[in-house]
Amino acid sequence: MGDNLKRNVTPTRREYVKYGGAVVGGGLLTGCIGGSGTDTASTETDAPAAETDQPETGDQSYTVSMEPVGDVTFESVPERWIAYDGGYADMGVALGKADGMTGIGGADRYYTYVYDELPGVSVDRERIEANPEVRAKEQFYELDNDVHLYDPNMLINWFDWDRSDVEAITDNVAPFVGNLIFRRSDGWHDYRYYTLYEAFEKVSEVFQERERYEAFKRLHDDFIAEIQRQLPPADERPNVFLTYEGTTEPETFSPYRLNDKGTSKKQWRDLGVTDALAGTDIENLSTTNRGELDYENLLEVDPDVILVRGHERKSAAEFRETVLAYMRDHPVGGELTAVNDGRVYRGGYLNQGPIHNLFLTERAAKQLYPDVFGPVTGDAELFDRQQVADIVAGGV
Repeated sequence: MGDNLKRNVTPTRREYVKYGGAVVGGGLLTGCIGGSGTDTASTETDAPAAETDQPETGDQSYTVSMEPVGDVTFESVPERWIAYDGGYADMGVALGKADGMTGIGGADRYYTYVYDELPGVSVDRERIEANPEVRAKEQFYELDNDVHLYDPNMLINWFDWDRSDVEAITDNVAPFVGNLIFRRSDGWHDYRYYTLYEAFEKVSEVFQERERYEAFKRLHDDFIAEIQRQLPPADERPNVFLTYEGTTEPETFSPYRLNDKGTSKKQWRDLGVTDALAGTDIENLSTTNRGELDYENLLEVDPDVILVRGHERKSAAEFRETVLAYMRDHPVGGELTAVNDGRVYRGGYLNQGPIHNLFLTERAAKQLYPDVFGPVTGDAELFDRQQVADIVAGGV
């Protein structure tokens, strides 16, 4: 990208009137104009709490800084908002802002059924379904939000936006705050990544909901510590093949590498599993790599556990009655150790926020260590649903 993006943005009348001038400073899309290109993200639990930059002007303005955009200054807390993916949408819900969500970039991958287990927590699914794929520039003008929780470089690289399109939306509608974090295998993402809770912290700064964020982080850290305390020794843990295949009669499998530190694989890292593809030359699924493995390829790896993404609207029982049943009947698939042992499971979401992560970690613990945490088809709860609901409601 060019240095012409390093500019001072003059706030428009709309910015002053509606939310006081959320403006981009320090260079729009910094990852493309001189970002370090290094991975500076920490673990999920060791990042220090960041301070919100409060200008010494005597007003109520505040600044949030997140790559690739840089500094964004708000004069008041955004009310209307939209997220590209379910992970950032879930962050907004966790912070008690569900009522302000006007739509989403991809409704098909935003799994809201988890909120049914949290008393008093819900989203307006009709509003989301009315605006389920907000990716076109015209939609951003029509929805007239106060902030867009999108990585703008993703819009440029995936949906053929120009830099000038991002600038125009920023100037005339509202700023972008977001970073594509669910995977780390896209070559265009040459700037800092964030862990789930680092990104969640940034979103909490946008909405000025520090207390809710800190309450979630305490709950998360305690939950993960208790899970990890009960894990078997490393040499007794299964190796795992994580894949995507959305059909009920799978013939080929798109590979994921667990050494990719994207947030979509957080639960598997926290649970200390080994990647079945370790030591192979099989590459991670990405924008540029769409390679697939057939059953013969998979038999060479022969993982202890197979985790299949693309079936998140099935229950554990429905998955076993369809996908696992088909693999058992397959002439080659039936030879796989994981298939023979019945250890083929749903693989979790690509985009997970803090609430999703609690549910997905609970599920994964049961999938991988049923002798410790109970079967995945069982009703055992490993975290307190009411405590989560209380945080969302503001009881922190």
